[in-house]
Amino acid sequence: MTHSRDVDRDLSMRELLAQGGRSFSFEFFPPKDEAGEEQLWQAITELEPYGPTFVSVTYGAGGTTRDRTVAITARIARETDLLPVAHLTCVGHTTHELDAILDDISEAGVRHVMALRGDPPGGPGSPWTPTEGGLTYADELVALVRERHGLRVGVAAFPEGHVDAVDLEQDAKVLKSKQDAGAEFAVTDMVLRASDYVGLVERARAVGADLPIIPGIMPILNLRSMERMVEFSRRELPEETVARLQPLADDPGALRAEGIAIATEQCEQLLDAGAPGLHFYTLNRSKATREIFANLSITV
Repeated sequence: MTHSRDVDRDLSMRELLAQGGRSFSFEFFPPKDEAGEEQLWQAITELEPYGPTFVSVTYGAGGTTRDRTVAITARIARETDLLPVAHLTCVGHTTHELDAILDDISEAGVRHVMALRGDPPGGPGSPWTPTEGGLTYADELVALVRERHGLRVGVAAFPEGHVDAVDLEQDAKVLKSKQDAGAEFAVTDMVLRASDYVGLVERARAVGADLPIIPGIMPILNLRSMERMVEFSRRELPEETVARLQPLADDPGALRAEGIAIATEQCEQLLDAGAPGLHFYTLNRSKATREIFANLSITV
């Protein structure tokens, strides 16, 4: 199918997702140097023709990419027809600093923010200590973004539950509290099994959270790298995934192709399960996403 759309940047994500068709969106991160900047903009240029509903730009731990996140989202707003979403985290910031960053985001012409608590300095699962004069929970940041700045807000959701959640029901209630604070949509952490996403949506609906929940997709192109990434977030790759990839560990090309095939199957399962769209963690490269799109018969 062909997927393209003219995005009205003033609409809420719920309104955009209700316009018909499935949503496709892409996530990028602020590069550290000029070569990375060129790679980022090449990826944006190659993916823009697919007409994504939005593109998001991540925020480094403790504000390490503050200026670059704002600058990239501002340039996207200025030079493309894409809808940029700026990530913002509570980590390392006072409320006053968060207000100043949100002023910068708003002045840059960016109307949507992903409001996240963020990981503690020690990584996921390590003790969380709020910054003095700052915020403790993501729903507080959502309220700040909505009430003081009037921006549109998205939040994170976790297919297997957040690592700090007491249980899955409590995790769903946290998502509901973020919706109550003003969140209009959620994007999940990388989905490892389609069934995990289905369970998340069911739990959210059971506690009254009816906001759109978009699953996050990241194909496995290097098994060792993905295992490290998943381990860092206190998760495990599914046994069935490892069983398909482990025999190919010494053949990078074959492993990459199988990783793309697994991601394609997962996308099909998620869409069949009623997901409103797919959010691709691109790592600032477009090739793998474009290959998955070709497999799904999504064209420019």
